[in-house]
Amino acid sequence: MSKYEKLDRDHLKEKLTPLQYKVTQENETEKPFDNEYWNNNKEGIYVDICTGEPLFSSNDKFDSGCGWPSFTNPLDKDVILEKLDTSHGMIRTEVRSKNGDTHLGHVFNDGPIQKGGLRYCINSASLKFIPKERLKEEGYEDYLDLFNKN
Repeated sequence: MSKYEKLDRDHLKEKLTPLQYKVTQENETEKPFDNEYWNNNKEGIYVDICTGEPLFSSNDKFDSGCGWPSFTNPLDKDVILEKLDTSHGMIRTEVRSKNGDTHLGHVFNDGPIQKGGLRYCINSASLKFIPKERLKEEGYEDYLDLFNKN
C-alpha cells in the first residue's frame, strides 16, 4: 500500500477549494495566466494536492507560454497515468496521478527537443508547491539532492 492514498470525495470536498475539486475530480481546467504556479520560478517540488505524492520538480519546469505550469518530465514516470482524452472535440493525452487518480492536465509533443520533446501542461489547482527550504520540514527530504548541485 502506498503512503499517498486517495481520500474519499467527502474528505476531498472539505480539504480542497471548489476550483481544486472541480479540476482534480471533475476534469475541469483552470484559466491560463490566472493560476498559482504558471510563473513560479522558485526551486522545489510539486506534489499532488489530493495525496501529497511528489510529481514534478522545478528543475524540469519551463515557460512554454501557455499560461499553465509546464514540465519536461515527471519526477518518476511510474506516478503518472496517461489516458486518451477525446473531450471538447480534440484528441489529447490526459495526465492523471496514479495513486490519487487526480486529473493533472495533459501532455503534448511540443516541449523542448533537447529535454525529450514533451510538455506536461499541468493545472496549478492540481498541485501543491513545496519550496526547497521546506522539503525536510514537510517530509520530502529525499528530494533535497535534486537542488544540491556544486
